[in-house]
Amino acid sequence: MVNKIHRNGLLALVIFAGGVLLGSRSDAVLDALGRVASTNETVPVPLPQKLEVFGESIPVNDPDIAEALSRELHANTYWHSNTLLMLQRRPRWEARVRAWLREEGVPEDFVYLLAAESGFQPTAFSSSGAAGLWQFMPATAREHGLRVDAQIDERYHAEKATRTAAAYLKNAYAQTGSWFLAAAAYNMGLNGVLRQMERQGERNYFRMTWNDETGRYGFRIAALKLLLEHPEHYGYHVRAEELWREEPGRRVVVDSSVAHWGRWAQREGLSYRELKRRNPWLREASLDNPDSSAFELELPERR
Repeated sequence: MVNKIHRNGLLALVIFAGGVLLGSRSDAVLDALGRVASTNETVPVPLPQKLEVFGESIPVNDPDIAEALSRELHANTYWHSNTLLMLQRRPRWEARVRAWLREEGVPEDFVYLLAAESGFQPTAFSSSGAAGLWQFMPATAREHGLRVDAQIDERYHAEKATRTAAAYLKNAYAQTGSWFLAAAAYNMGLNGVLRQMERQGERNYFRMTWNDETGRYGFRIAALKLLLEHPEHYGYHVRAEELWREEPGRRVVVDSSVAHWGRWAQREGLSYRELKRRNPWLREASLDNPDSSAFELELPERR
């Protein structure tokens, strides 16, 4: 009865929207609302019989493991706004990130760790101070060779941050022997994972106990792989024209100081907003560059 009432309400909303918005893209609104109304059911999300991530099997037939995976699959399947945004942003970044991971010798499935960290949002910033696609903390970023200061913050540089994350994951894998344990190290720190391996006498993420966040982390990555690879299986239907894709561009090298990025951008035929959107690692409105360091900027193609 509740489902029937709710569905009738949505259909009424469709009719109302059609009347109110008549002559103002009403066909598009009716179509969108109709798609929502026709799929408005909340049901338990089925689990796959087999699942591999990073080339490592998840023992989904173990009831405890199945429950943990189910929790993350439900949380992300029914967090509609967040999952829809990830699906829309994904085409803008996924191919590039996969290529960088592949070049660094890291499983491409780590693109789903990125999704878990930032939702493919390059300017993501957490309350704890983590930033960028890979959510590096400032000290960790500097420790691994990224520049983080008032003018330049390479945590927001997609390629440099990806290659740095890949190096961290490769080192963690070399010391743990498991990509899932490397992912756990990305979440809680390598020393913490090594201590738990010694304490528990285990080398398998799924046979170990963790703090709540690290315990959910591997399952969240697995759930996002399922959702993002087959969104239609989970009720998400995003059309090609509704995706945000990688935009064509050109590269320009700057090896001098820049007194005013806004005026510099205008001379290149774009706005300050567009310059910062494509290069969020530029943190100030100017650049002091006494050493004539070379910075490669991504710009749109000339119009």
